[in-house]
Amino acid sequence: MRVRLISTFFIAALFTSSIGFASASGTSPKDDTSYEEIEWTRLMPAQELAALLNPPSYIDEIMEGSPLDTMDVLHGGTNEDPRTAPYLEALGSTNVIKSYNNKKIRVPGFIVPLESDEKQNITEFFIVPYFGACIHLPPPPPNQMLYVKTDKQVRLDDMQDAFWFEGKIIIETTNNLLGKAAYTLELHDVIPYKD
Repeated sequence: MRVRLISTFFIAALFTSSIGFASASGTSPKDDTSYEEIEWTRLMPAQELAALLNPPSYIDEIMEGSPLDTMDVLHGGTNEDPRTAPYLEALGSTNVIKSYNNKKIRVPGFIVPLESDEKQNITEFFIVPYFGACIHLPPPPPNQMLYVKTDKQVRLDDMQDAFWFEGKIIIETTNNLLGKAAYTLELHDVIPYKD
Protein backbone atom coordinates (compact mmCIF):
# COMPACT_ATOMS: atom_id res chain seq x y z
CA MET A 1 0.00 0.00 0.00
CA ARG A 2 1.26 3.43 -0.84
CA VAL A 3 2.67 5.45 2.03
CA ARG A 4 1.95 8.88 0.55
CA LEU A 5 -1.59 7.93 -0.36
CA ILE A 6 -2.25 6.56 3.12
CA SER A 7 -0.84 9.63 4.82
CA THR A 8 -2.71 12.08 2.61
CA PHE A 9 -5.98 10.15 2.68
CA PHE A 10 -5.93 9.59 6.42
CA ILE A 11 -5.19 13.23 7.23
CA ALA A 12 -7.96 14.38 4.88
CA ALA A 13 -10.36 11.90 6.53
CA LEU A 14 -9.50 13.13 10.00
CA PHE A 15 -9.98 16.71 8.91
CA THR A 16 -13.33 15.89 7.32
CA SER A 17 -14.41 13.96 10.43
CA SER A 18 -13.38 16.76 12.76
CA ILE A 19 -15.34 19.34 10.77
CA GLY A 20 -18.47 17.28 11.21
CA PHE A 21 -20.28 14.93 8.92
CA ALA A 22 -23.58 16.81 9.08
CA SER A 23 -22.13 19.88 7.40
CA ALA A 24 -21.39 17.82 4.29
CA SER A 25 -25.02 17.06 3.50
CA GLY A 26 -26.95 19.62 5.46
CA THR A 27 -29.00 16.91 7.14
CA SER A 28 -28.87 15.50 10.60
CA PRO A 29 -30.60 12.63 12.34
CA LYS A 30 -33.68 12.97 14.49
CA ASP A 31 -33.31 15.33 17.41
CA ASP A 32 -32.71 13.11 20.43
CA THR A 33 -30.84 14.68 23.33
CA SER A 34 -30.23 11.29 24.96
CA TYR A 35 -27.37 10.65 22.49
CA GLU A 36 -24.26 12.81 22.41
CA GLU A 37 -23.32 13.54 18.81
CA ILE A 38 -19.56 13.17 18.58
CA GLU A 39 -16.78 13.64 16.07
CA TRP A 40 -14.40 10.74 15.49
CA THR A 41 -11.39 12.71 16.66
CA ARG A 42 -12.91 12.93 20.15
CA LEU A 43 -12.29 9.18 20.56
CA MET A 44 -8.49 9.57 20.43
CA PRO A 45 -6.08 11.34 22.76
CA ALA A 46 -5.10 14.83 21.58
CA GLN A 47 -1.38 13.98 21.31
CA GLU A 48 -2.17 11.10 18.95
CA LEU A 49 -4.32 13.32 16.75
CA ALA A 50 -1.46 15.82 16.65
CA ALA A 51 0.98 13.06 15.62
CA LEU A 52 -1.30 11.88 12.80
CA LEU A 53 -1.74 15.42 11.53
CA ASN A 54 2.04 15.89 11.55
CA PRO A 55 3.45 12.82 9.72
CA PRO A 56 7.19 12.22 9.30
CA SER A 57 8.75 14.54 6.72
CA TYR A 58 10.23 11.66 4.71
CA ILE A 59 6.74 10.66 3.60
CA ASP A 60 6.50 13.83 1.53
CA GLU A 61 9.85 13.03 -0.10
CA ILE A 62 8.69 9.65 -1.43
CA MET A 63 7.61 9.75 -5.07
CA GLU A 64 4.21 8.13 -5.54
CA GLY A 65 4.63 4.79 -7.30
CA SER A 66 8.37 4.60 -6.62
CA PRO A 67 9.98 1.45 -5.12
CA LEU A 68 10.02 3.22 -1.74
CA ASP A 69 6.28 3.90 -1.82
CA THR A 70 5.33 0.91 0.37
CA MET A 71 4.09 0.24 3.90
CA ASP A 72 7.51 -1.26 4.65
CA VAL A 73 8.93 2.27 4.61
CA LEU A 74 6.61 3.23 7.45
CA HIS A 75 7.36 0.20 9.59
CA GLY A 76 11.00 -0.29 8.70
CA GLY A 77 11.91 3.18 7.53
CA THR A 78 14.06 5.87 8.98
CA ASN A 79 13.76 6.97 12.58
CA GLU A 80 15.80 10.10 11.95
CA ASP A 81 12.65 12.20 11.89
CA PRO A 82 11.45 12.72 15.49
CA ARG A 83 7.85 12.51 14.24
CA THR A 84 8.22 8.87 13.11
CA ALA A 85 7.74 7.10 16.45
CA PRO A 86 4.70 9.13 17.59
CA TYR A 87 3.13 8.76 14.13
CA LEU A 88 3.56 4.97 14.07
CA GLU A 89 2.31 4.67 17.65
CA ALA A 90 -0.78 6.72 16.80
CA LEU A 91 -1.51 4.54 13.72
CA GLY A 92 -1.77 1.46 15.94
CA SER A 93 -3.09 3.03 19.12
CA THR A 94 -5.66 1.39 21.35
CA ASN A 95 -5.54 4.33 23.76
CA VAL A 96 -9.10 5.39 24.49
CA ILE A 97 -10.98 8.24 26.10
CA LYS A 98 -12.27 6.56 29.24
CA SER A 99 -15.00 9.14 29.86
CA TYR A 100 -16.87 7.69 26.85
CA ASN A 101 -17.26 4.25 28.45
CA ASN A 102 -20.98 3.41 28.76
CA LYS A 103 -21.98 6.72 27.19
CA LYS A 104 -24.80 6.92 24.64
CA ILE A 105 -23.41 8.44 21.44
CA ARG A 106 -24.40 9.27 17.87
CA VAL A 107 -21.63 9.14 15.28
CA PRO A 108 -21.56 9.25 11.46
CA GLY A 109 -19.63 6.62 9.56
CA PHE A 110 -19.37 3.74 7.14
CA ILE A 111 -19.87 0.00 7.55
CA VAL A 112 -17.13 -2.55 7.00
CA PRO A 113 -19.04 -5.87 7.00
CA LEU A 114 -17.53 -8.80 8.89
CA GLU A 115 -20.43 -11.31 8.99
CA SER A 116 -23.99 -11.57 7.73
CA ASP A 117 -26.93 -13.92 8.21
CA GLU A 118 -28.73 -16.07 5.63
CA LYS A 119 -30.95 -13.06 4.68
CA GLN A 120 -27.88 -10.91 4.00
CA ASN A 121 -28.43 -8.76 7.11
CA ILE A 122 -25.07 -7.63 8.43
CA THR A 123 -24.70 -9.03 11.94
CA GLU A 124 -21.10 -8.07 12.69
CA PHE A 125 -19.21 -5.04 11.39
CA PHE A 126 -16.80 -2.22 12.02
CA ILE A 127 -17.90 1.40 11.90
CA VAL A 128 -15.18 3.59 10.40
CA PRO A 129 -14.90 7.35 9.82
CA TYR A 130 -14.26 7.29 6.07
CA PHE A 131 -15.10 5.21 3.02
CA GLY A 132 -12.47 2.69 1.96
CA ALA A 133 -11.09 2.09 5.45
CA CYS A 134 -9.98 -1.54 5.93
CA ILE A 135 -10.67 -2.33 2.27
CA HIS A 136 -8.56 -0.06 0.05
CA LEU A 137 -6.14 1.12 2.72
CA PRO A 138 -4.77 -0.18 5.99
CA PRO A 139 -7.38 0.25 8.71
CA PRO A 140 -7.71 3.43 10.76
CA PRO A 141 -6.13 3.39 14.22
CA PRO A 142 -8.05 1.09 16.58
CA ASN A 143 -9.29 4.10 18.54
CA GLN A 144 -10.94 5.31 15.32
CA MET A 145 -12.98 2.15 14.82
CA LEU A 146 -16.11 0.83 16.53
CA TYR A 147 -17.00 -2.87 16.59
CA VAL A 148 -20.67 -3.91 16.40
CA LYS A 149 -22.31 -7.30 16.81
CA THR A 150 -26.07 -7.09 16.51
CA ASP A 151 -29.29 -8.98 15.81
CA LYS A 152 -30.86 -5.87 14.23
CA GLN A 153 -31.60 -5.95 10.52
CA VAL A 154 -28.71 -3.92 9.17
CA ARG A 155 -28.66 -3.76 5.37
CA LEU A 156 -25.94 -2.34 3.16
CA ASP A 157 -26.79 -1.77 -0.49
CA ASP A 158 -23.58 0.05 -1.36
CA MET A 159 -20.25 0.15 0.48
CA GLN A 160 -20.23 3.92 -0.05
CA ASP A 161 -23.46 4.39 1.93
CA ALA A 162 -22.99 6.48 5.05
CA PHE A 163 -25.06 6.15 8.21
CA TRP A 164 -25.63 7.68 11.61
CA PHE A 165 -25.08 5.13 14.37
CA GLU A 166 -26.65 5.46 17.80
CA GLY A 167 -25.82 3.32 20.78
CA LYS A 168 -23.83 2.84 23.95
CA ILE A 169 -20.07 2.86 23.56
CA ILE A 170 -18.05 0.33 25.54
CA ILE A 171 -14.30 0.29 25.94
CA GLU A 172 -13.39 -3.15 24.68
CA THR A 173 -10.79 -4.18 22.09
CA THR A 174 -11.82 -6.48 19.25
CA ASN A 175 -9.39 -8.04 16.74
CA ASN A 176 -10.33 -9.15 13.24
CA LEU A 177 -8.41 -9.85 10.05
CA LEU A 178 -9.66 -6.53 8.65
CA GLY A 179 -8.63 -4.48 11.67
CA LYS A 180 -8.73 -3.87 15.38
CA ALA A 181 -11.28 -1.72 17.21
CA ALA A 182 -10.60 -0.23 20.63
CA TYR A 183 -14.30 0.44 21.17
CA THR A 184 -17.49 -1.60 20.88
CA LEU A 185 -20.84 -0.02 20.15
CA GLU A 186 -23.97 -1.59 21.62
CA LEU A 187 -26.11 -0.65 18.64
CA HIS A 188 -29.48 0.96 19.26
CA ASP A 189 -30.22 2.42 15.82
CA VAL A 190 -28.80 2.85 12.30
CA ILE A 191 -30.09 5.84 10.34
CA PRO A 192 -29.30 6.30 6.65
CA TYR A 193 -27.27 9.40 6.02
CA LYS A 194 -29.06 11.24 3.21
CA ASP A 195 -28.12 14.25 1.11
